[in-house]
Amino acid sequence: MNMKAKCVAFSTQKGGAGKTTLTVLIASYLQYVRGFNVAIVDCDFPQHSITEMRKRDVEMTLHSEYYKQLAYNQITRTRKKGYIILESKPEYALEEAQKLEHEELDFIFFDLPGTVNSPGVLKTLSKMDYIFSPIAADRVVLESTLRFVVNINENLITTGRSDIKGLYLFWNMVDGREKSELYKIYETVIGELGLTVLKTFIPDSKRFRRELPTSGKAVFRSTLFPPDRSLLKGSSLEELTDEILKIIS
Repeated sequence: MNMKAKCVAFSTQKGGAGKTTLTVLIASYLQYVRGFNVAIVDCDFPQHSITEMRKRDVEMTLHSEYYKQLAYNQITRTRKKGYIILESKPEYALEEAQKLEHEELDFIFFDLPGTVNSPGVLKTLSKMDYIFSPIAADRVVLESTLRFVVNINENLITTGRSDIKGLYLFWNMVDGREKSELYKIYETVIGELGLTVLKTFIPDSKRFRRELPTSGKAVFRSTLFPPDRSLLKGSSLEELTDEILKIIS
């Protein structure tokens, strides 16, 4: 693709790993807090979770004076409206993204289905600049994700058949009660496969499932608003974003 924006995917083939949630959280944080211009291509067919989230966000905002005022204050302060979300099937994701070539974007995030067997997934992944895969200290999740990233690494990156500049793993849904030695053992195995794990650990927290509530309380996950400052503390979202920015900037 002839794109000025960096193309990024949080991708794995294990459902429930948090790729869609993290795509939204980091896109919203970059757009509304850090001042970057982002867009999302939602090609997680057929559920299109991010597109549906935007519809819920808009509906809630239109029917809440609290969120109307919050949206007005945000636009006045940042001069930024909600970022673009394009809906697509995986096999047409690259063509959809090409429609954004004249937008002044820094990053385009792709939310893909959780299996490389879906039509067009490998083709789209091959055109990413960077891929970040969430992993958890669960043997089934870990083995599934490692198979996925090893497949990408061996068949696309090392063969030179892709535009991928970096493939990284990071720990998600981390239980603070688990011993750090467990993660060291896993990271040793991952390192032996020639893969890299980011330093930031994302905790297992209910806040990551917190969308716009009906009572005007703080919001964490939204396509129209940034994560509330009170909920950012302890989430490691800022640290993860900073680490990712150092890699892709």
